[in-house]
This record gives sequence, structure tokens and C-alpha cells, in this order.
Amino acid sequence: MTVVADLTNGLRGEWRERASAESRLLPQGKLSGPMPWVIAIMIGLTVVASASGLALRNTARLASADVAGGVTVQIVNGAPRERDRQAQAALEALQGAPGVASARLVPQKELDALVEPWLGTTAGDDVNALPVPALIDVRLSGTADKTSVSALRKQIVSRAADARVDAQASWLAPVFEAIGALQWLAGGLIALLAFATVATVLLATRNALSNHRTTIEIVHMLGGTDAQIARIFQRSMAVDAAAGGIGGLFLGVVTTGLLGRQFAALGSGMMTAGGLGWTDWLAICCIPVAGVLLAVLTARFSVLNALKGML
Repeated sequence: MTVVADLTNGLRGEWRERASAESRLLPQGKLSGPMPWVIAIMIGLTVVASASGLALRNTARLASADVAGGVTVQIVNGAPRERDRQAQAALEALQGAPGVASARLVPQKELDALVEPWLGTTAGDDVNALPVPALIDVRLSGTADKTSVSALRKQIVSRAADARVDAQASWLAPVFEAIGALQWLAGGLIALLAFATVATVLLATRNALSNHRTTIEIVHMLGGTDAQIARIFQRSMAVDAAAGGIGGLFLGVVTTGLLGRQFAALGSGMMTAGGLGWTDWLAICCIPVAGVLLAVLTARFSVLNALKGML
């Protein structure tokens, strides 16, 4: 064990000496330029875009699963007594219908609460006088597709002529389309940020090569290799990218938390359900690592390609 430890320490010391010697060939200030700040901004925006896309995905999944087997039955009739009679008849028909897991007549108090914000009325005779349809919330044992909804409609209409049967998923179809469009927008923004990061690193590397052109030519004449020079630039870029990635992750997480609180304050069940799980946060924490790798690889290949055309 002592021999292995001595060998390991020796290799580490040799690597550090080589890295220090290579760094002295082309001295570069650590964290001295705008690169860490630029990368921090890119990583922060990527974190916010990724968190938004993941939250939208979770919202769409939970909402789709919640309404997949949901059916709403409306009894549209201006006469309260006839409306209540047809609602009870439709409820009895639903309770014995095949494929129906549950059926619940929405109480008048819940309907009054739904109408009040829109019409400015209060519960009582004024609400009852309005042509508010009776609602029955139905849950099917399977998916509420066109075939099952059509069969259910035929069975209900025979006992309640004014009944309207609709799958709840059809009401939220425009919402799901909008969420899908926002997810594509988030993905496009992430791709643009990655492209901007590559372009920024490329320009910074080319500028550094131009500033140290004379030194690089001397290093080549003294026997220095392209790989040694490339390691110097990629090591410097790794330090800048790591610092920017940590700062960007912190800013992105703080911004995401603030946005989450704002949406949670809306009191919407759909917004609350779109929270981020531990796997989502794990993916978000991997963004700075991916940013560092992207910056280092870009710097390395850019330097090697430029050195081939330089000498």
C-alpha cells in the first residue's frame, strides 16, 4: 500500500509540474476577462429555460392523466325544476352505465362559486334564476375517446334530452397545444444558447491565439507541440467556464425559485402540479458540467485547427 501511495503521489507531482511548466509558456490571467461572466449569463438562461420546459412537461403530463378519463355532462335547461329532474335522470343512467367508474352531481354551492367571479353574483335566488346548467362530473374506467363518449351520450340523451356530453380533454386541447409550443420554444432557446456559447468561446480562443502568436511560434521552435499549447488554452477555459457555470447555476436556480413562487401564488391546481422533481433538479445541476465540457472541447479543437493553419 505504501508503494502504491508513493507512486500515486509521484505521478500527481509530475502532472502538476508539467501543468505548471506548460502554463508558464503562455501566461494567462485566471478569471480576468469577461468570459466567466458571459458563460454565467448563458448558463443562467439555460437553467431557466430548462426548468421552464421541464415544468411545462410535468404540467402537461399530470393534466393529461387527470382528464384522460374525465367526462362532463351538462343539463342545459332554463327551468330549474326540469333541469334538476333531467340531472337526476342522467345521474341514474350514468351510475348503471358500463365503463363508468364514478359519477357525481356537482352541488349548487360549487356552481355558485364558479359563477360568482364571472357574474359578480352571490349564492341564492339570483344565481338560481340564471340559466346555469347542471353539471355531472364523470370518471370512466378507461380513456374518454370518441367511441366511449358517443356511446355514453346516446345512453344519457334518451333519458335527459337537454344533456350535453363532452370529454374534458377536448376542452383542454388548446391548452395542451400552447404548452407544447412553449416546450418547443424552450428547447429552441437552449439550442441557441449552446450555439452562442460555442461562438463566444471560439471568438475568445481565436483572440487569445492572435495575442500570443509570437510566443506560440517561439514555443514551436523550441520543440513545443500543438497538444501542449492546446492544453494551456483548454485548462484556462475550463477554469473560466467552471466559475461561470457555478455562478450561472446559482442565478438560474434563484430565478427559477422566484418564478415558481409567483406561479404558486396564482392558486391554480395545474400550475401547482407542474413542480420540478428530484430528477428534474438533477438534470438542471448537470447543465454547468455540460457547459464546461462544451467550452473546453470548443477551445481545444479551435486551437488545434488554428495552429495547423498558423505554422
